[in-house]
Amino acid sequence: MRFRPATADPADLDRAVAYPADGPVPALTAERIREELAGNRFRPEWIWFAEDEDGEVLARALWWGRPDSEQPIALDCLQVRASVAAPAALAAGLLAAGHAAFGGLPLYNLSLPRDWRTDPAMADAVAWRQKAAYESGLTTEIERLRYEWTPAAGSPAEPSGRLVFREGTDEEFLEAFMRLSAGSLDLHTQTELQSMDAEQLARDDIEFYRDCPGERSWWRLAELPDGTLAGLAVPSATPYHRNVGYLGVVPEQRGQGLIDEILAEITRFHAAEGAERITATTDTVNAPMAAAFDRAGYEVTEIRLVLESPAR
Repeated sequence: MRFRPATADPADLDRAVAYPADGPVPALTAERIREELAGNRFRPEWIWFAEDEDGEVLARALWWGRPDSEQPIALDCLQVRASVAAPAALAAGLLAAGHAAFGGLPLYNLSLPRDWRTDPAMADAVAWRQKAAYESGLTTEIERLRYEWTPAAGSPAEPSGRLVFREGTDEEFLEAFMRLSAGSLDLHTQTELQSMDAEQLARDDIEFYRDCPGERSWWRLAELPDGTLAGLAVPSATPYHRNVGYLGVVPEQRGQGLIDEILAEITRFHAAEGAERITATTDTVNAPMAAAFDRAGYEVTEIRLVLESPAR
């Protein structure tokens, strides 16, 4: 078996696009793959094949990154031919080869329908992907709800006056990010705080959102009318849609429904800019945040299974 990137043959990109999408796990369309290649979010060196001794492609992996990324950020698509008897072993070898070339372990985003566990074929297809990811070093698993708001949900709630939103300095946002991490139900935050302090995590979060397509000028501090910090709102964007980004309430103000006010502010901001779709994600275990999205008219469109290295 040979594992290689799509860089050796001019026809490799056509082979990657034409690879048959067999199996129940949703695969990217040929049109979407071409769009990602044109946008420099897929690259030949990030597309890997597993070939047998006759040159037949038995597996394909597509890693994704931002247009300016030096290395891929996430595995977007992993497929093995249905004829392969041990798909997990083949996929693990393919991922290991890619990871070795990248010098790191990009996470794996697996997008699934909400009822994937009740479909035996789907559950089996997810299971071998989970095993392959685990064997290649992606041993931390987080299940997330992917939400979406569209104008069909109705106009965002009007400001109630309970909170005042204003621009803030970098130092103020650093302090706010640090305070919000205390007691967070977000699994990524909990995991990161096991290996770093709140200030380093806050700096990493700020750098991440600065690198997103959204603008720093969109960010807002949320305060009570007397100026007391209540939380923050970070409207953001992906390469495809406007996005909720980051939001939260400081520990001492939680439990009063203020998260609804902050989410409404982000939704109003994007809607006022003409957004036809606003996406968001939250962990399935973060029931308060999921409930806030439900109340705000956001709808779950898919489950996102995130597999990553514990060292991320």
